[in-house]
Amino acid sequence: MKAIVRNSYGPPDVLKLQEIEKPIPKDNEISMKVHAASVNHADSHGLRGTPFMARIILGGLIKPKVKILGYDFAGQVESVGRDVSEFQPKDEVFGTSKGAGGFAEYLCAPEDLILIKPPSVSFEDAASVPAVGVVALQCLQQYGKLQSGQDVLINGASGGIGTNAVQIAKVLGAHVTGVCSTN
Repeated sequence: MKAIVRNSYGPPDVLKLQEIEKPIPKDNEISMKVHAASVNHADSHGLRGTPFMARIILGGLIKPKVKILGYDFAGQVESVGRDVSEFQPKDEVFGTSKGAGGFAEYLCAPEDLILIKPPSVSFEDAASVPAVGVVALQCLQQYGKLQSGQDVLINGASGGIGTNAVQIAKVLGAHVTGVCSTN
């Protein structure tokens, strides 16, 4: 299979298209054909290895342990590990992976980090949701304790997290004011 691989930290020039072995799912993993992957902050920090703390969090002080970036993705289940109960081959799914791998034709990811993709949502749109959606949801519910009927200001409503925060706040019944930079 083909994948975008990197063996060192650095600018996008360190990324190379290579032929590698197709991954085999572990007992709790699904194997999927990737249809779309998004680029987010984890990919950017992982690529350059900056800030330095990213190397500790994502693995690999001198050179990266994660060779294939792409933490958020969407695709179709090809096979499942023996302990997987929620998914079956041909399911259309999206999710995230601590081990990345979305910048490849196939990847394996733990079942608990994957969701069924709604039929009305494209693979591209689904792949753009996991990281930013979780951050927006945590900020509104866990940290902000947002309740129905409250007013909320979303500063940065045009970015990835902001656009998700506006939609989630509306679904939660909040009165939303969104602002963004005029630059």
